[in-house]
Amino acid sequence: MLTVDLDLLGVQDGNVVLDMGCGGGRHAFAVLRRGADVVAFDADADELANVAVMMAAMVEEGEVPDGATGTTVHGDALALPFDDATFDRIIAAEVLEHIPDDVDAIDELARVLAPGGRIAVTVPARLPERINWALDDAYHDFPGGHIRIYSQDELEAKLVAAGLRVRGSRRAHALHAPYWWIRCAGGVDNADRVVARRYHDVLVWQIMKNPPALRVLDDLLNPLIGKSLIIYADKPR
Repeated sequence: MLTVDLDLLGVQDGNVVLDMGCGGGRHAFAVLRRGADVVAFDADADELANVAVMMAAMVEEGEVPDGATGTTVHGDALALPFDDATFDRIIAAEVLEHIPDDVDAIDELARVLAPGGRIAVTVPARLPERINWALDDAYHDFPGGHIRIYSQDELEAKLVAAGLRVRGSRRAHALHAPYWWIRCAGGVDNADRVVARRYHDVLVWQIMKNPPALRVLDDLLNPLIGKSLIIYADKPR
């Protein structure tokens, strides 16, 4: 289940795309399947090793269009090892809330984005995140955890200050928000409670099958409790 809509981002065959803070690689894999060249970038070498294995398997299974390449790069978001204007598209999904110097990280993203290029930045949405923090400190208070809660205005202002132009926004994953409220209400580390496990089963069903009823419900609730805020922006030519 993707947070960034690749159609809204405009990912096309032949684009060069950076997935900054790729984690397990879900967006990078989807980009690669579209025929774009993707660089999966992360500070976690173990995650990147798994991403590289998956990309190789995709090629082996014929899931990657001819000519498209997927590579992994290990490094620091505050010092991206790429030349200016390297990428046509950038994805930074659920990563800025972990970075103390988020302004510097955004400046780096703007630097490596080509003029006329597009970027999608996602962070936890303010309301669902505030509820999680209020219910259980352990949800965010650990090394590498979430260090801030963004408002939409704050995030957009930081993107604009980096020279980017905000083009639109949306929210996603509304049905995931109550799951984390349930987890946090009973102790976020206690995932084995019956109600949490049953709700998790519903989310797995949504991810695997995406039945119409859940799809409609998610769309209706997204403006209110969508767990992720996605901002789309571009870099002026």
